[in-house]
Amino acid sequence: MKKRLSILWLLLVAGMLIFVACSDDGKSVDGDPDTEDPGTSEDETPAEPVTLTFYNADGEEKSFDDPVAQKITEATGVILDISYPVGGSDETIPLMIGSGDYPDLIFAKGDIGMLIDAGGVMKLDDLIEERGDNLKAMYGDQIDRLRNSLDDPGIYQVGTYGVHNEHLETSGTFQIQLEVLRELGYPEITTLEEFEAALTEYAEMYPEINGEKTLPLSLLGSDWRWLITVGNPAGFAGGYPDDGQWVIDPDTGEAVYKFLKEEFYEYFKWLNGMNAKGLLDPESFTHTYDTYISKISSGRVLSVADQNWNLYDARYALIDAGMEERTFAPLPVTLGDDYVHQGLKNYGFAGGWGISISSTTEHAELAFDFLDWMASEEAQILVNWGIEGEHYEIVDGQRVLFDEVRERMNTDGDFSKETGVGYYIYPFPQWGTGATDSNGQSITVNTKEQVIENQLDAEKEALAEYGMELWIDWFPQQDELQISNHGAAANFSIPAGSDIQVIQQRADDITETRITQAILADPAEFDKLWDAMLVELEEAGVDKLNEEMTQLTQNILKLWSGDVE
Repeated sequence: MKKRLSILWLLLVAGMLIFVACSDDGKSVDGDPDTEDPGTSEDETPAEPVTLTFYNADGEEKSFDDPVAQKITEATGVILDISYPVGGSDETIPLMIGSGDYPDLIFAKGDIGMLIDAGGVMKLDDLIEERGDNLKAMYGDQIDRLRNSLDDPGIYQVGTYGVHNEHLETSGTFQIQLEVLRELGYPEITTLEEFEAALTEYAEMYPEINGEKTLPLSLLGSDWRWLITVGNPAGFAGGYPDDGQWVIDPDTGEAVYKFLKEEFYEYFKWLNGMNAKGLLDPESFTHTYDTYISKISSGRVLSVADQNWNLYDARYALIDAGMEERTFAPLPVTLGDDYVHQGLKNYGFAGGWGISISSTTEHAELAFDFLDWMASEEAQILVNWGIEGEHYEIVDGQRVLFDEVRERMNTDGDFSKETGVGYYIYPFPQWGTGATDSNGQSITVNTKEQVIENQLDAEKEALAEYGMELWIDWFPQQDELQISNHGAAANFSIPAGSDIQVIQQRADDITETRITQAILADPAEFDKLWDAMLVELEEAGVDKLNEEMTQLTQNILKLWSGDVE
């Protein structure tokens, strides 16, 4: 899925984790801070910069010439020539394989298995052992989560997510306008019933906002975002963590295609009722992304169920228009009080996706040294904070962002792209948002104190009314939730051409079409349509899909345990 990158949220979702070199409870780089930082390769950088081609499946059109990029080139001798999937196309990797023409570096996301099977990417184990000091220090005892499979436990990719997790924000939950909370006297909203009641009451009070029809809830189900605004919120409401299309038993690894679960039926039946009552935007399954963002930017959409990174443009537009009160607060909404919201779930290092080096590159060692340097303390400070004297200064031994820089971070959607600050965190190797450097300072710009300082006035007012400092205070806390031993199933590398890949695609096509129809149908028809969908899934081989995914998950649990011959 193509993400619109921006410093404010990238620094939060790109890996909100405490860095540990070789243990689970440390917070800084392993070793004596006074010893030589393993961060810089002993090999000299090229006398003249070398251009490495880089395909980024989540990339966007941009040249590698911003101030941070220039500093990266100075340190590594590398200039990146970045390509990306034009128009959201997912055919780029198959075309690479068909032609045998690979860029030097590849971020393939879930298509890495195809590249491995085709021999298109290098195994990195020897390079990591021989010259990967930074990567070894960064991943520590979680390095096994980079491994490919039990049959082929090699490491083919590094990066994408931070190594240890510490949430300061949530994303993907239901979100409601701050103005709705204020107008209704700051009610407690933790169930779908309370959520619906709040939207109904406010919409009856204000049927129009800024001269346009009020939209109590708007979704974006017309493209791949169906998965994040329609499918995923159903799982959150049912008390499940985000495992993509799966519900997985954390102890046994048993996997079930999630739309078979009763909680999903209950959620979509509720959404069908919302539509019948006129509380759901009637264009939720037809409008484009631009139209969706335009509606939210107008201030007339009272609530959404979406990832923060998908809402950047609308948030900035609302702020620019002086409508901070129309921005959103996240809600720990579930089907009922018996369900526990998993928004602060600790997945550990997610593994799965990362950047690979092609088997055809003429610059294998330089490409690897570049990736290893990106894991160094020097690089992590640069990509997170920018350039000393330009983006931050040292005050009493601590990095402090210039006021105008932090202001632009929080309000200007183009800041990251123009300056490079925050732009090269994802999908490169990264320590995690909670990591500290060798001097004990946060490696990223977002600490609890900074998140509080960055809050809009309308947010601070609402939080004060609820007696909270952060929105995460509203959610079940991380130490109350079981740590995931399998990471996040959405990031599993699915073998190309496997039953999982083939049957899941078939199942996903069925559920997206049939659930959309059921939501928009007359409520009297919902059960019949749902039952028909279940029959279609059975005929498509969903039982076989569950068996195969269970086996894959159990294999990953074994692989990540280090118990591999």
